Amino acid sequence: MAQETQVKAVFPSLEWFQALKEIVNADEHYRRIGTCDTTMGIKINDLQKYYVVTFEAFEVADMREASEDEVEQCDFWLEAPYSVWKDMLQNIKANGKADLQHSLNTLDLEFPEGFARSHDGLRRDAFYRFNQSLQYFFDASSRIDTQFL
Repeated sequence: MAQETQVKAVFPSLEWFQALKEIVNADEHYRRIGTCDTTMGIKINDLQKYYVVTFEAFEVADMREASEDEVEQCDFWLEAPYSVWKDMLQNIKANGKADLQHSLNTLDLEFPEGFARSHDGLRRDAFYRFNQSLQYFFDASSRIDTQFL
């Protein structure tokens, strides 16, 4: 993640996720991690914001707003209050990537019910299988001038 991007976007919003998609899809380093084939949901319940992110092969294929029910049909979803998302993204911005206390894996361990959730344990396994790609995806947000609600 070498270049600095001057994209400004508000988190959470479809524009923010679209900006992240464009950054990741233009990044050659992302492709070197390997393929990532999964559909991930994002749940920010206290703001009633829900998104679906589709990864196919070496790119982020689709990004859209969704209903809570649609998110729960994904392979897995990441669920946390807005304050946790904000803290994670501010940490990524400050460090260029998540430190150990703000990584997806650490957050998953901190919540009794997990950060990554699913109704199907086999589908939830995609979170662990593609974790390096997913972490890179969120770490790329360091190149967005993120404004928060």
